[in-house]
Amino acid sequence: MVARGSLTGMAIQVRRAKERGHGDHGWLDTWHTFSFSDYYDPRFMGFRVLRVINEDTVAPGQGFPTHGHRDMEIVSYVLEGALEHRDSLGTGSVIRPGDVQRMSAGTGVRHSEFNGSPTEPVHFLQIWIEPAARGIAPGYEQKAFGDADKRDRLRLVASPDGAEGSVTIHQDARVYATRLEAGREVVHRLAPGRHAWVQVTRGALMVGPERLAHGDGAAISGEGAVTLTGEQDAEALLFDLP
Repeated sequence: MVARGSLTGMAIQVRRAKERGHGDHGWLDTWHTFSFSDYYDPRFMGFRVLRVINEDTVAPGQGFPTHGHRDMEIVSYVLEGALEHRDSLGTGSVIRPGDVQRMSAGTGVRHSEFNGSPTEPVHFLQIWIEPAARGIAPGYEQKAFGDADKRDRLRLVASPDGAEGSVTIHQDARVYATRLEAGREVVHRLAPGRHAWVQVTRGALMVGPERLAHGDGAAISGEGAVTLTGEQDAEALLFDLP
């Protein structure tokens, strides 16, 4: 596993949606920003401690059967529909748009994710972040962040200390969510030595001089700040990474 992959050396490097790995499995349509499962590209093994961004659409009545993970912080961010979660910790929950779920796999956890709707697909991002330490106790957390809370601002949704009501991840990384109207701007300051990844989940926006649309991502290094400007009604996640 390569934690600090080849997406370095430029201030901004764009990863276009159509260039991602893609799999259509009938019940699952999935796009891989970084190498995952049968998709492998040595140029895209992750960025810093960000290892996986999968954009998944699960057909009605379908889902991921029970399977296991270890030593990974797994964050789910639902865009449309409802995702039913079950795990070996005894957790049973439904994740809806605006919800952020964090599952720390740690020493080992088994879980399943299912679309219980008979008619509507569920569309979500599955995100893996490498933990700062291996062998931690498994854990689960879920919190809701409404559109109004993210409108024209960067709302902290995941952090190492649970700041501002965010879910807690076991890594010195922070995840922000935003909904930007056209012409509105938000700025995120990066501390020296920090890096950012921006992933657009709907609409379009500008990251500095680069236009990003749904499914596009961008790695930012060597910059003191990241400026996002809405072009169409946009939604995006920003990762502040060591």
